[in-house]
Amino acid sequence: MKKTILITGASSGIGKETAKLFQSKGWNVIATMRNPENESELTELENILVVRLDVLDLDSIHKAFNEGIKKFGSIDVLLNNAGYGAYGPLEAFSREKMVRQFNTNVIGLLDVTKAVLPHFRQNKKGIIINISSIGGKMTFPLGSLYHGTKFAVEGISESLNFEVEQFGGQVKIVEPGMIATDFAGRSFDFNNDVDIAEYQKLVTVLMTALPAMAQNASPARVVAEVIFEAATDGKNQLRYTAGEDAKLLMANRQQYDDTTFIGGIKSQFGL
Repeated sequence: MKKTILITGASSGIGKETAKLFQSKGWNVIATMRNPENESELTELENILVVRLDVLDLDSIHKAFNEGIKKFGSIDVLLNNAGYGAYGPLEAFSREKMVRQFNTNVIGLLDVTKAVLPHFRQNKKGIIINISSIGGKMTFPLGSLYHGTKFAVEGISESLNFEVEQFGGQVKIVEPGMIATDFAGRSFDFNNDVDIAEYQKLVTVLMTALPAMAQNASPARVVAEVIFEAATDGKNQLRYTAGEDAKLLMANRQQYDDTTFIGGIKSQFGL
């Protein structure tokens, strides 16, 4: 019997590559996105259901789940992938934008997970894979909101794993580094207030560094392959790192104390 994965944020990048990879491996795929009417590639593939799901819209979450169950009968893996990065000085963000960042990356993830948990509990199995980031274990300048959400995903995932183990489930975390997706485009929300002079050096440094960092980015397919590994390896493993840059940075984070590691980040950014 074919297994089924439900993916949030499947319209592009990691989500779309993961949908295509799992489909090619013989899985059923529930590929969810905010605007499914704009999707043309995934709709042409067999055993893929493209359906609307906005993690900020609770009704759409339950409708997508129900449509997936109706189509494929059950769900074996949930991939919480939808999200974006808000960067910039904290003072430059409106409260509305701060709330949206946490609602999308954290509350939305919780809402989708909570919608699927009864199904997993009834089946006494199920794997939840949450897309975190190396940014859930370390930080870069001007990312207090984004890193805050990813640190939250790490804590939620690690603690939730105790719960789902009680019925035979698992939670796994995938931590990519810089990925060659449209993250710096529509998934990157940069805010600044040029009238606050004290932060403008940091702003200039970050915006200058981004193109260079992107040159070493891994393709989204790399993350998709790690997600497939996490879904199928049968291991009792919580965290998976994706991308050579991520492996190096995570190794350094574990090796050095805060002062040394943060000093290295400052040096890298010329601060």
